[in-house]
Amino acid sequence: MPDRVPPGQVVTTKWPVLHYGNVPRVDLTSWTFTVSGLVERPFSLSHEELLQQPRTSVVCDIHCVTTWSRLDNTFEGVPVQPLLERAGVKPAAKYCLVFAEQGFTTNLPLSHLDRPDNLIALKWGGEWLTPEHGWPARLLVPHLYFWKSAKWVRGLELLDEDMPGFWEQNGYHMRGDPWTEERYGGRGLTQHEINAFRNASKKFV
Repeated sequence: MPDRVPPGQVVTTKWPVLHYGNVPRVDLTSWTFTVSGLVERPFSLSHEELLQQPRTSVVCDIHCVTTWSRLDNTFEGVPVQPLLERAGVKPAAKYCLVFAEQGFTTNLPLSHLDRPDNLIALKWGGEWLTPEHGWPARLLVPHLYFWKSAKWVRGLELLDEDMPGFWEQNGYHMRGDPWTEERYGGRGLTQHEINAFRNASKKFV
């Protein structure tokens, strides 16, 4: 087990609920998932159309920047790679800005997004995701800290330059590799600021 757990992490059997803000109310009749930006064929899917896409399952470990790790999670969803292929990513695209409900964003290098284990996840442990964990869909990027796996995901915008998302603007690392403890970046946060972010996340649990 130790070789599966990144430095500074503690294994839990629970799945803690952490996010900033409240759980959004989602209207599936108007919900869409969009791939846009530097692509040849931008497109949007309704919720029903997303459910009709081919799905796969991924068994993975997940690692939160707040130091918990949960092993052997089974997620089911729509693989990201076929969606990128459908859109036709342009050669100039090197990064992605991920959009989610309530204006939340997070950023990813395209090389970290375009991987076979990444999903638009719909289910966990054989059950539909709960609203607290991102229903109706969340991004799954299991090899990075879990804030990159945005809950309530609504779209991917391909870019030629890296653009910080919500937590990255607030001091989190632009990449977020748990094995090298890329937790915080930029000017560096004080412990007081780190605690403030954690308390803000937990406020709405």
